[in-house]
Amino acid sequence: MMRALWTGASGMIAQQTNVDTIGNNLANVNTTGYKAETAEFKSLLYQTVQDTSTDSEGKFKPLGVQVGLGVKNSAISTNFNQGSMLATGMDFDFAIEGEGFFMVRLDDGSTAYTRNGNFTMSIGTDGHTLTNGDGNPVLDANQNPVIIPEGYKVADVSIDAYGNLVAKGEDGNMHTIGVQVGMATFNNPGGLSKIGNSNYVQTGASGEPIISTPDAIGSKMKSGYLEGSNVQVVDEMVNLIVAQRAYEFNSKVINASDQMLQQANNLRS
Repeated sequence: MMRALWTGASGMIAQQTNVDTIGNNLANVNTTGYKAETAEFKSLLYQTVQDTSTDSEGKFKPLGVQVGLGVKNSAISTNFNQGSMLATGMDFDFAIEGEGFFMVRLDDGSTAYTRNGNFTMSIGTDGHTLTNGDGNPVLDANQNPVIIPEGYKVADVSIDAYGNLVAKGEDGNMHTIGVQVGMATFNNPGGLSKIGNSNYVQTGASGEPIISTPDAIGSKMKSGYLEGSNVQVVDEMVNLIVAQRAYEFNSKVINASDQMLQQANNLRS
């Protein structure tokens, strides 16, 4: 009965984490570039009551007797499937079609990776720089800030599907001006660490970033769009109901074990 108490408690703790994860998904259903998370579970150790068991005639059965001791959260995995494209009409809003992350330089000099392409042109000491909503510069494939060269006006500059900054030439056609937005991919994007603001940083699990350009990795940048969250509200609501029911069942296990212990104590008295 004591085993049942601890097993039920472990189930309630695991399901609480599951509910927390689902709640975070639902809270970020409208967050640009957000990727849905899923709580993963694994069983705890098993206690061997008998190595072998016998039937009513004393013959050995091929199976022993083992009792499970509950469950724990093994990981919270991230689903990096493509989110929906949301039209904004803004010149410097970009959604990635395909794999890859934009690179931005944080205040401490480190690099963060994001799918949030809500960018703007900021005026700095070096000229007009492409930045994210927090003012952090967006980087090119050489990990330098994307800056409009001298002699070009912001109003005359746009970015094509492969991240190239382009401007209208004297012939009236659009020409690249030698600056291109960079992108990074990872062998294991699920190993990235989340730091908030839709940003990720590399870890030992994710591996080193493979820095390239959109065209080199087969991705495109869609101007005037942002990538929405890939959270499926209906699925999350169903998962929430399942998690709530599992939490309730585990609480009933604890109540039943408590009642059995109470009866056992009454018998002894």
